[in-house]
Amino acid sequence: MRRPNVLFITLDQFRGDALSCAGHPVVRTPNLDALASAGVRLARHYSQAAPCSPGRAALYTGTYQMTNRVVANGTPLDDRFDNLARVARRAGYEPALFGYTDQGVDPRLVDDPADPRLSTYEGVLPGFDAVLDLREDVHEWRHWMAVEHGVDTRSARQALCSEDRRPTALSISTFLTDRLLDWLREAQETGATTGGPWFAHASYLRPHPPFVAAGDFATMYDPMQCGEPIAPGADRDPLHELALQVPSLAAPSDPAAMGAIRAQYFGMISEVDAQLGRLWAFLRDAGAWNDTVVVVTSDHGEQLGDQGLLHKLGHFESSYHVLGIVRDPRRAQAHGAVVERFTENVDVLPTLCELIGVAVPGQCDGFPLTPFLDGKQPPAWRHAAHYEFDWRHLLLAGIAVDDPWDRRLDDAHLAVRRSADRAFVHFGDGSTRCYDLAADPTWRTLVTDPSIVLAEATAMLDWRARNLDRTMTGFLLRDGGVGRRPEPVRQRSM
Repeated sequence: MRRPNVLFITLDQFRGDALSCAGHPVVRTPNLDALASAGVRLARHYSQAAPCSPGRAALYTGTYQMTNRVVANGTPLDDRFDNLARVARRAGYEPALFGYTDQGVDPRLVDDPADPRLSTYEGVLPGFDAVLDLREDVHEWRHWMAVEHGVDTRSARQALCSEDRRPTALSISTFLTDRLLDWLREAQETGATTGGPWFAHASYLRPHPPFVAAGDFATMYDPMQCGEPIAPGADRDPLHELALQVPSLAAPSDPAAMGAIRAQYFGMISEVDAQLGRLWAFLRDAGAWNDTVVVVTSDHGEQLGDQGLLHKLGHFESSYHVLGIVRDPRRAQAHGAVVERFTENVDVLPTLCELIGVAVPGQCDGFPLTPFLDGKQPPAWRHAAHYEFDWRHLLLAGIAVDDPWDRRLDDAHLAVRRSADRAFVHFGDGSTRCYDLAADPTWRTLVTDPSIVLAEATAMLDWRARNLDRTMTGFLLRDGGVGRRPEPVRQRSM
C-alpha cells in the first residue's frame, strides 16, 4: 500500500464540545464537520496533561506524563523518547512544521551554558524541519504585517490583542495557512522533497487566548447568546480555591464580560475552521484529497468559565476533553462514524505509525485507533480516560530542590481517571475526590460511598501499574535476544 500524505493538525486549547457536529448549540464549524463526515470523530477524546508543553509531550511521544515527566512549560523532553517526527523520518518522510511544538531541549545535549535553548521551552521537536517557526514572539507574522501591510506592532501580545481591528486576511491563522499552502503547492509539484509523499504538521495557535477573534469573526457571535458556563460547586478542593483567587485564572463574575469572552473564543474557533476549509479545498483541487491522511486534535482544552475558571488547569474535564478527528481515505467503510469509547492523545502516535507503515514504538502507552477507522471494535479497550496536572513550577522559586529530604514539589500533582459514571482525582499529598457524574455531569456532586471510592482508587492504581515504562521489558538477553527488540539508541547530537 502506497504511503499516504499526512496532514497532522493541532488547534491549541480547543474544547471537545466546541463543534457543531458534536451538538454545540452556538458555535459553527462546517469544515471540521465535513472532515468528521469523511472520517471518524472521537467523541470522548482526551488530552493527557496541561498546559502546552506537557500536553504536547504526551501527544508527540504517545506516553503519559508519569512516563515522559514533562510537567511544565520549561520541563525538558528527555531525548531518549521516540517521537512523531522521528517516526515519520523512519517511514521515509521529511516532516515539515508550520507553527510550534513547545518542546524544550534535553540540557544534556547542550555543552554551552550560554546556549539560548536553555532559556526557552519553545524548542522544535527533534526530527521536524521548521519551515515556519511561530514561537511566542510570532516574529515572522509580525514582520510580514509590517513589511507587506504597514502594520507595526510592539509585541506579540499587542499583535494578537488587536486582531479584531484588522481584516481576517492579516490574521495569524491566515498567515500560517498561506505559508502551508505555498509549501503544499511545491510539494505537490515536486513530489515533496524526497520524491514521495509529504508529511506536514500545522500547529495553529488559535483558539488559544488572548480572547480576540480576527476580523469579522470578532462579531460573529452575540455575547448574550453564547450560553453560561458551569458554576463552581460549594465543596471545593484547595487547588480550586487557590485558582479562584488568582485574577488571571478566575472567570469574571459579570455575565456580560463572560459572554464577551465566550463570543471571542467561538469566533476564534470559526475562523480557524475557515482556514481548514481552505486546506480541504486545496487538497481536493490538487487531486490529493484521496491520498492524504488528516488528523486533527488539540494539546488541551479551555475552562471558558466552567467551575469559575479560565484557561487550562486542575482536574476538571473542560481542560482536557478535546476534539479528535481522523480521516484515512483508504478506510471508507467507517467514514462518518462517531466513536463513543474513551480515546486519548497518547493513541495518536500509535495510530499514525500504523497508517504510514512503521512499527509502534515500545514506549507508547496508547493504542492504535485503526480498528475504529475500519469500522470494527478492538479486541480490548480502556474503560476510562486518564490525565494529569502538575503545578510544581509555581513552587520552584521558593523551594531548594537540591535537598533530597524535601519532597514538597512532589505533592503538587494530581491524576484523574474519568469513566462513564465517575471521575476519581488523586492528589500528590494522598487526598482524593470522587465525582458522581451519572447523577451530576457538572462535576459538583461527590461520591460518599467508601466502597465506590475504594474501587476507583484501585482502578487508578491498576492504570499506573499497567503503564510503567516498557521500552526494555519485552526483551530478554537470551538465545541472541528474545521478544520485542527495543528501538536503536539514537546518536545524540547538537
